[in-house]
Amino acid sequence: MTGDPPPATDDPAPGPPAGDSTDSAPAPRGRRRGRPPRTESAGTRDRILAAAREEFSARGYEKTSVRGIAKAAGVDSALVHHYFGTKEQVFEAAIEVAFAPALNAPHAVADGPVEGVGERLTRFVLGVWDNPTTRAPLLAILRSAVNNETAAAVFRRLVAAQLLRRVAAQLDLPDAELRAELAAAQIVGTAMMRYVIKLEPLASADLEQIIARVAPVVQGHLTAP
Repeated sequence: MTGDPPPATDDPAPGPPAGDSTDSAPAPRGRRRGRPPRTESAGTRDRILAAAREEFSARGYEKTSVRGIAKAAGVDSALVHHYFGTKEQVFEAAIEVAFAPALNAPHAVADGPVEGVGERLTRFVLGVWDNPTTRAPLLAILRSAVNNETAAAVFRRLVAAQLLRRVAAQLDLPDAELRAELAAAQIVGTAMMRYVIKLEPLASADLEQIIARVAPVVQGHLTAP
């Protein structure tokens, strides 16, 4: 009959299962794009950098893509952007790690009398180039820098800020930055001819013989009046 109350029922009103609480267990938030989960491996960043160095070495700067780096590292490309940003920033981070052994060159300049600075710097830098382990990433850097202006600008910025200015600061002489750049040009030019172009007989010459010939010229750039 119209207006009669609904029949009574013993069934409880529907609600959350026993033990559940909307206050104590809120619905999980969705991940933002590019954000790694908290369980992301601590080695992910290093894995991306290693993949980036390999990709830049094999393909050069222009043909390397963030997507290709991500695929080689086994991650999503958004994760590469999260850690590093643009391709240029990935390149800079990758070469900074690869270039790290050469960044100890200023210590070679400072560690001893000024009369032997040319020999110490030449020996140190050519020693880095002569080691196959440290030479491979340097070759990758130079190939990219020679063929692409963006990569060259990153390389110049890194070398100027972290190497040449630090060498110049150890000299305490007029025109210190120019002196450091000329010395670097002498050593890097020798390394290019020996290890990249492989011009003979320079490519096969004994390293000590090369140091003996180049070091006095480097000394002149650094300390001559």
